[in-house]
Amino acid sequence: MEPCKLCETRRPRRYCPGVGGDICPRCCGEQREVTVSCPFECPYLVEARRFEKLPELEPEDWPHKDIEVSRSFIEEREPVLALLAALLVEGAERTRGAVDADVAEALEAMIRTYRTRQTGLVYETRPNNPLAAAIQQHMNAGIAQLEKHMAERSGLHLIRDKDMLGLLVYLRRVLGQASNGRRLGRRFLHVLRGFGAESRLGPARRIVAG
Repeated sequence: MEPCKLCETRRPRRYCPGVGGDICPRCCGEQREVTVSCPFECPYLVEARRFEKLPELEPEDWPHKDIEVSRSFIEEREPVLALLAALLVEGAERTRGAVDADVAEALEAMIRTYRTRQTGLVYETRPNNPLAAAIQQHMNAGIAQLEKHMAERSGLHLIRDKDMLGLLVYLRRVLGQASNGRRLGRRFLHVLRGFGAESRLGPARRIVAG
């Protein structure tokens, strides 16, 4: 029997779709989303998600804590939030190699852009990271399409910049709570893929500032 494809020492006991070969349990645990890009469907990744220790963020540590995001605010705008979550997942999956850290950069750039709009200026912040920039571009295109559709149906621009800023900040806070900090980690994206399942997003609802 060939040894583990990663350490080339220990006996392999499971197939790793990330490396296209058999690996040992130790390498699976240590290299998962560190040196190995794991597909969402990997059963060992799915199982590991249940036991991952995540950071405990206190309110004072939340990103952009000066922006109030209440529970009622999120509930009233959940359809738009669901669209933003879908756009983030689509943008990341269409951007080869994108991980949670790239999504974080894209969100930060969009938040800075909408913060600027609050001052009356129209200036788009673009991340230097090309992966983050691609995700941001996909998000912007999707938001523009939504606003156009809403305007055609009602004749009104129904998404205020202030509301969009609040939703983006909420997603950024969920990312801070849901990410596992691994170099190739995509746990936040994994959560967003299950956005429609109340049981998956439910715990994140406590991440509000009011």
